Amino acid sequence: MGHYVGIDVGLRSSSLCIIDEQGKVCLEREVASEIEAIADAVRGFAEHVDGVALETGNLTPWLTAGLRAEGFRVVVMEARQVKTTLSSLRNKTDRNDARGIAQILRTGWYREVHVKSLESQRLKTLLAARKALLRRRIDLENEVRGLLKVYGFKLPAQIYHARFDDMARQAVMADPALAEALGPLLDARGHLYRAFLEIDKRVRSIAHDDPICQLLMSAPGIGFIAALTFKAAVDDPKRFRRSKTVAAHFGLTPRRYQSGEKDNPGHISKAGDVEVRSAMFLAANTIMNGRGKPSSLRSFGARLARRKGRKRAMVAVARKLAVVLHAMWTDGTLFCNVEKEALA
Repeated sequence: MGHYVGIDVGLRSSSLCIIDEQGKVCLEREVASEIEAIADAVRGFAEHVDGVALETGNLTPWLTAGLRAEGFRVVVMEARQVKTTLSSLRNKTDRNDARGIAQILRTGWYREVHVKSLESQRLKTLLAARKALLRRRIDLENEVRGLLKVYGFKLPAQIYHARFDDMARQAVMADPALAEALGPLLDARGHLYRAFLEIDKRVRSIAHDDPICQLLMSAPGIGFIAALTFKAAVDDPKRFRRSKTVAAHFGLTPRRYQSGEKDNPGHISKAGDVEVRSAMFLAANTIMNGRGKPSSLRSFGARLARRKGRKRAMVAVARKLAVVLHAMWTDGTLFCNVEKEALA
């Protein structure tokens, strides 16, 4: 008789439920959110189970890799789908969620989520660290600007980042009390800036040494950050049957509501990785602004902008760009060799 395991993962502890083929609950237990604890609990009940299911979350990649190494078939379900399926339950508890996840696994009514490789996870972590340092540095710069305005010091709106510290210190040196207050902020900002330069250099080096990123950067508007972001999010291009599905995966296609005689397309779904979506929009904006060499993407966006406006055109260009990048990666060819086919 087959058995199905559902796990509602928490930071410290997780609820575990095992059911049989008829959906009868065989075991319910709270275990530590550790690979060994979960594996021991499942093996303590049965040596073989048909599957172990859990939702997407922060601990999911680590638990999935560990449980698969223990010999289990692990199924990762989309959290939004699980939430919608279990929304009819009267009481929302971890125990009920684990039971519901096990039932979803038993019935087969789920969409399995691809768990990214360790290499992709490391790239995403590196990019997230770079972005965090950049944001914190900008926050401190804005804080210093705001505090200086009270004393009549108005720093230029545009300052090259390497010169910000010198210009700000020149403004505060005239007042010892002000220098005492803002000096630590400028010191912290300097540390953040140097750390950002170091990690930015590392990220740039990785992109320029990676053949896939070099291929992706041949497309207009795609720099080293966008290329690495796209590569880390896609991970394995073969998991998409068609390049056109990539745009939908990253939330760049419109929602649709159809009921009876109503059939209304909505705004883009904004599903999937927000960083990829942001990178595609930034690249589309670069293309639409006329920077770089002329391309069919720019011509496509210009024609659409005249008919439906710039905003919709930029969304369409971002969507087409995601399709083109996947086609380039799959075929191993430069942008100029695939754009006509992808944009047809």
